[in-house]
Amino acid sequence: MAETSGYLPIAEHGLIGDLRTVALVGSDGTIDWYCCPHFDAPSVFAALLDTERGGCFELAAAVPARTKQFYFPDTNVLITRFFTEEGVGEVQDFMPVREADSTATVTATDTDTDTDTVIDGEAGRHRLIRRVLCVRGTVPFRVRVAPRFSYGSDPHTLRALGDTVVFESARLTLALTSTVMLEHDGRDARAEFKLAEGEAAVFALDQVGDDVTPRGCARTEAEQEFADTVTYWRRWLAASRYRGRWREMVHRSALTLKLLTFLPTGAIVAAPTTSLPEQPGGERNWDYRYVWIRDAAFCVYALLRLGFTGEAEAFMRFLTRHVSSCDGGPSGPLQIMYGIDGRTDLPERELDHLEGHLGSAPVRVGNDAAGQLQLDIYGALIDSIYLYDKWAQPISSEQWDNVCALVDWVCDHWDQPDEGIWETRGGRENFLYSRLMCWVAIERAIRMAHQRGLPADLPRWRKSRDTIYRRIMSRGWSEGRRAFVQHEDGDVLDAAVLMMPLAKFISPTDPKWLSTLDALTQELVSDSLVHRYDPSASPDGLRGEEGTFSICSFWYVEALTRAGRIDEARLAFEKMLTYANHLGLYAEEISRTGEQQGNFPQAFTHLALISAAFNLDRALG
Repeated sequence: MAETSGYLPIAEHGLIGDLRTVALVGSDGTIDWYCCPHFDAPSVFAALLDTERGGCFELAAAVPARTKQFYFPDTNVLITRFFTEEGVGEVQDFMPVREADSTATVTATDTDTDTDTVIDGEAGRHRLIRRVLCVRGTVPFRVRVAPRFSYGSDPHTLRALGDTVVFESARLTLALTSTVMLEHDGRDARAEFKLAEGEAAVFALDQVGDDVTPRGCARTEAEQEFADTVTYWRRWLAASRYRGRWREMVHRSALTLKLLTFLPTGAIVAAPTTSLPEQPGGERNWDYRYVWIRDAAFCVYALLRLGFTGEAEAFMRFLTRHVSSCDGGPSGPLQIMYGIDGRTDLPERELDHLEGHLGSAPVRVGNDAAGQLQLDIYGALIDSIYLYDKWAQPISSEQWDNVCALVDWVCDHWDQPDEGIWETRGGRENFLYSRLMCWVAIERAIRMAHQRGLPADLPRWRKSRDTIYRRIMSRGWSEGRRAFVQHEDGDVLDAAVLMMPLAKFISPTDPKWLSTLDALTQELVSDSLVHRYDPSASPDGLRGEEGTFSICSFWYVEALTRAGRIDEARLAFEKMLTYANHLGLYAEEISRTGEQQGNFPQAFTHLALISAAFNLDRALG
């Protein structure tokens, strides 16, 4: 796929990471997104958001070459191959995972929305390793390392120390070590070198400081780090119990979700990028490098489905440690999102010096939606706690007390208007989906109380649950549309109602539901792709159009499956798989021409793929 205005398309990237941060590696061999040392730290390489000012780590054949990219099987080790007239070379990109720091202390800084981890010595060394090999003939390579610290706003100095180049800014110092001779211009480092068949070169980028000093990465060490990283990912994936159809896609989605977890706290980010546009040239650009309660809870469900309990346990610890259900702020006892260290203050600001991907300004860091009221998060969270209690291990008495406090709050506040799952900035409504998930919150808590004999105000809970049910059936149903609609007493369709049978609120073959499914198919579905709603019919306070929402497309597959329309479901699912990128990764949305749009890769999309595949495979037998 050709570049546009110097920008590689969003889909032309792979993802590597070490469970603290990630890097996006383009199919041309360039790392154009990397935040260090954590997901939400300021960027070091951000050419994805500004080719001139963002910074990048280029590593490619120095002559014209065809490229192909793939993951080393069953791992998150990424390989980019270069096919030239004289030979074939490859770059192996990976970040060694060091589990020893999983109990590190994580604290917020007062300098930005990043976090500091307190780790001593070599255990705190986190590396990005780029291993270059010539596998056939001879291949000339070129490398350019051009960091631009703090989203391109902090200047830096460069010092050369033997085979090491040290880039130093006010808040971060990185050391680049290399097995080939590096040149520099006082700001960036460069090299050109040629490899013959069987030869290799290594580049390693470390964050350094008082406890972590620059240290070379010899070829033998890089080879061992490669083997250890492969072993880590394969050992993790071996815990999967999924043996059904589309296993490679399901496992790639699971590996992607794992990359979005923050090991020190158990947090799960919605996506590892900020401000990749939902429409090129539009303003729908948001920072997703935070923990959305809803998204993380759905991730827990998807990973539990496959047999991964460790991530669920870690997220439960994150909730216990960082999320208080006692204070009733303007958005209720829970915020909709938190920092990866559990912080609640995520002020949104615009970076005017960056032009944005394909010139799509503004570039935003932070997220003002953190203060919104979104009632559906209580259902998503308590449903995941219910499944954790059922499939992993029984929750503690303290956790049950917290669940009771949340359910009591939901009983008192479920009938408020809110901003809803889509975080509209056009005013609050009585959204059906929010009502639905409040019903889920109470219903799942009642189940837990029954199954474990736990104390609860069951008469009150049942009364609230049943009141919500009747309210949805009476005021969420439009006789004119013959469908359940976006908000009470309205007539706008919304793909979020696809969750009604998935959440077991309504039978998937109920005549009212089948009529709704037909209406959604006619109005919001295009070649298996599903729009979440029509912004012209339901203004959301933002300019511009958007693509189809991939999580809704997978919800649609699952709704068709549960309705018994298996052939339609299978065809829709197979079509959705064709929209994945070359590595099986998805952004948030898909454009009219099939391009990936929005932050990338998106946890929401991959968790929905897992659930749709699981249920469709089971239905096919």
